[in-house]
Amino acid sequence: MLALAVGTYALRLTGPALHGRVEIPVRVRELLAGAAVVLLVALLATGALTAGGGSAGWARPVGVLVGGVLAWRRAPFAVVVLGAAATTAGLRAMGVG
Repeated sequence: MLALAVGTYALRLTGPALHGRVEIPVRVRELLAGAAVVLLVALLATGALTAGGGSAGWARPVGVLVGGVLAWRRAPFAVVVLGAAATTAGLRAMGVG
């Protein structure tokens, strides 16, 4: 546990310590930005589409989709969360699963 803490702290200090000394090429920055988006989408898909090793049904993915649309339309965070939760709960209450 101590090794993980030290490693995490060292990585956090690396950014400020190397600021201005290392120049990252623009192409690498673009690739890293794209990679971050891909990882977030993969995490979203895994969380939205699976539950306990199986399918999550239709209610959760539809709720995530509604939340995504609200976020894309720049709705306030509380509206995004409540909209996604209400959609999922409503569909489950109707028996969609």
